[in-house]
Amino acid sequence: MSYEPTQMEAPAADGTYRSPWWRKPDVWAKAFALPLVAGFGSMTALLLVLRATPLPATNDASPTRVVTASGKTLAVWSLRAARGEQTSLSDIPSDLQHATIAVEDTHFYQHRAFDLPATVRALLVDARHGHIVEGGSTITQQLAKNLFLNQDRTVTRKFKEALFAMQLELHESKNAILEQYLNVVYFGHGAYGAGSAAVLYFNKPVQDLNLAECAMLAGLPNGPGLYSPFVDFHAAKERQYVVLMRMVKAGYITRNEAVAAYREPLHLSTLRTPPVKAPYFTSTAIEEAERRYNLTSEDLYKGDTTIVTTLDPVLQEAAERAIATTLPKNSHLQAAVVALDPETGAVLALQGGRDYETSAYNRTFAERQPGSTFKAILYTAALEHGWQPSREVQSELTTFIYDREKQYTVHDYGDFYAHHPLTLREAIARSDNVYAVTTNLDIGPFEVVRAAREMGITTPLEPYPSLALGVFPTSPLQMATAYAALANGGFRVDPYTVSEVRDAHATQVWQTTPKKTRVVTPQAAFQMSDLMQSVFQPGGTGYGERHYLRGPAAAKTGTTDSDAWMVGYTPRVVCAVWVGYDDGRALTLDESHLAGPVWAKFMGVAQQHIPSGWYAPPGGVVQRTIDPATAELATPACHNRETDWFLTGTEPTQSCSLHKVAVDPAPGSHMPPLPAWLRRWW
Repeated sequence: MSYEPTQMEAPAADGTYRSPWWRKPDVWAKAFALPLVAGFGSMTALLLVLRATPLPATNDASPTRVVTASGKTLAVWSLRAARGEQTSLSDIPSDLQHATIAVEDTHFYQHRAFDLPATVRALLVDARHGHIVEGGSTITQQLAKNLFLNQDRTVTRKFKEALFAMQLELHESKNAILEQYLNVVYFGHGAYGAGSAAVLYFNKPVQDLNLAECAMLAGLPNGPGLYSPFVDFHAAKERQYVVLMRMVKAGYITRNEAVAAYREPLHLSTLRTPPVKAPYFTSTAIEEAERRYNLTSEDLYKGDTTIVTTLDPVLQEAAERAIATTLPKNSHLQAAVVALDPETGAVLALQGGRDYETSAYNRTFAERQPGSTFKAILYTAALEHGWQPSREVQSELTTFIYDREKQYTVHDYGDFYAHHPLTLREAIARSDNVYAVTTNLDIGPFEVVRAAREMGITTPLEPYPSLALGVFPTSPLQMATAYAALANGGFRVDPYTVSEVRDAHATQVWQTTPKKTRVVTPQAAFQMSDLMQSVFQPGGTGYGERHYLRGPAAAKTGTTDSDAWMVGYTPRVVCAVWVGYDDGRALTLDESHLAGPVWAKFMGVAQQHIPSGWYAPPGGVVQRTIDPATAELATPACHNRETDWFLTGTEPTQSCSLHKVAVDPAPGSHMPPLPAWLRRWW
């Protein structure tokens, strides 16, 4: 068969025809050989360099720190810093080693740093999603990441991880790599390493773990927050089953052994949180950081995060000491104290009970009947609807008719009534219930509910006559929020415990921006602040606690059958105190008076620690002194007096009709007085 040259071929000078270059085998051989040789040479050089280069220093992430506003440490939210105790591979059960290899890296002893099929599969998944989704990392790669790198899921980090993994394989034996991995891998809840995990989850040394426990632990590093038996026992058991089946597939155990291990009961230990200062506050701050900044518990445990809180250590200690020195020893009586900066809503102190170790239940969020402390909200609404401090209401047993035919009989505490008209200042001082219900029905319960909502009460309220007496439960934190609107001149603020969250290098910083919303007129807020000072005057319900204070303060007490309250403020600090039993049992007479001393002890410290003056009157108010018996301007003959602030134009103008002052005749006048019978006639 003769050869016919194609159109693509051209004759040589001697008249013969030559094939094009792509038809020559030697050209293709060279084309493939050169890159292969170059690649082999480059890889060899890289391996020689990696082998000659010492391993880098390990990257121990700093733990998550929870600090006060002044920078003092409240809690270290990670055990990474204390992970130095190493467990040798000989002390780690073979079941745990095998379980880890089976579920994390089946070909651990066969590959050299990489499992190519797993890596290719992960790359395809990542390419499809456009970002890192699936790891495909071997145990060596995971160890490199834990020892030398951060947790960023980027291509650059994956490249570094590959280089460090190769370097580990060149410097360490497989057993040494497995030992290090099992000592640094994260098992959840702050536990790094198999030794810490064994104690955390099963309260036993790692060498005493059985197959069932080993399979449970081996499944955790892939998702400690998902598979923790403390969080979701059902998910943990499903993960344990996966691990056991992988062990069967890898030939480490038989199927019967796997089934038996799965059915074996697990005896978990009790999860203990890291020791912290101000635990009620700190746990609240951690929860707020997780919620507000989308952090998970695992993010906090992995470290490199600082949470800056609003806590004032001096005031926190004062709150704890006020409870400890006031509540009787060996009693189940509980208390809660929460203090805010009224200008921002920052929580300065928070104590949710007597002892966190005994009961972690945070009572600053507990909903209890606020009693007469609710009257501050009621009277604020009344002042904004035209009531003035001189408004008088008769203090006596009263039955009110409302909704045309319904009746509501009001009793004062202990059925003790003044039996004469009271001004608003007197009603606040005495905590008169008849005055409160009269006010509520006069301005309308719906208006009182509206005012409460705007000032910060979010719990359910009904527009009933009894609303005035604080029968609808709310929390100490909400009451402090409502009173803050009076303490700051009429603005609603939102309480918060975390002011800032930042990473170790401050490359990412999240800050809380306080918000203020006008909800009360400055005149009404000022009037209430002035009126509630009467609680500490003679006859006031807080008179017995006045000696603890170091300056003026506004406050209101409140008592129900099962709850004792005191809420009040200065221009710089607002504080709410609740005392009672968790089970709602009735308070004794002595117990019902304990909230006052707790509040006053705390506020006495607050006044010294954060001194402030008192409020300057806003525009639109004038001061007048009246006789409370008539609510008219006091004369020199009036023995009882009270000085109040009125909206301009609403102040009393009539002099006291009970204590008129005789007018002296004009100078030089000698006209004798009229006879008595004539004066009576006229």
